Formats: sequence, C-alpha cells, structure tokens
Amino acid sequence: MIGRLNHVAIAVRDIEKAARTYRETLGAEVSDAVPQPEHGVTTVFIMLPNTKIELLEPLGADSPIAKFLERNPDGGMHHICYEVDDIIAARDKLKAQGARVLGTGEPRIGAHGKPVLFLHPKDFFGTLVEIEQA
Repeated sequence: MIGRLNHVAIAVRDIEKAARTYRETLGAEVSDAVPQPEHGVTTVFIMLPNTKIELLEPLGADSPIAKFLERNPDGGMHHICYEVDDIIAARDKLKAQGARVLGTGEPRIGAHGKPVLFLHPKDFFGTLVEIEQA
C-alpha cells in the first residue's frame, strides 16, 4: 500500500536559521519559505537525492506546530510522510485494520498541492504518519 518516503518533517522555532544550516553547513538545496495559513505553518523543503526534509515553523499561536514546540522546546521530528497511489482506498484499508485517521477523515490539500491525511501516532509506534496521494 505505501509507496516511497515523501518527506520527514521537522518542527523548528526559527525556519530561516534552520534553512541556513541545511544550506550552508550541509550544502543542501533549500526552497524558499512558504506560508501555509490553512495548516498554520510556514514550510521550507530541503531537497535530497531520494526524499525531502520539510521544516515546519508555527504560523500563529493556534498552529499545531506551536503546540508541538511547547512540548518539545528544541523542536524535532514532527511526522513522516509516505506516498500512496489512492488515498481513499488507503484510508479505507487503514481504518478497516484499526488505524485512526485524524481530523474529519477526509483528505485535505497539503503543502505539495496533493490530498493528505494524518494517522494517529499511537497506532504507529509513537510516530505521526502522513499519507499523501502520489
């Protein structure tokens, strides 16, 4: 069911500082920062040969990333994203197997402009999982 690893998301307090570290210290290709108000975050993508790293900075006090950073003041891994061929079929199969889909259970458009869903971390060994339509 799951396809390739699309990205690993890391919550940060200062996205410009984090992007600079990836660009200057690690020599990575780094995208511009893009506000995503519908998700309450600003994103930057670090391009790697086989996947991406997504940096997430809170966009406002109600951001889920702000809440994450309250619990994890130094930031850290927020979620991992896998691609799926058919997000509705994947959702239905996951639910039938007991996985909990967060939110309404209906896909939302994610940072890449594709439908996404999040799966409860308690069902995946403490890791928040995002699935994205390939």
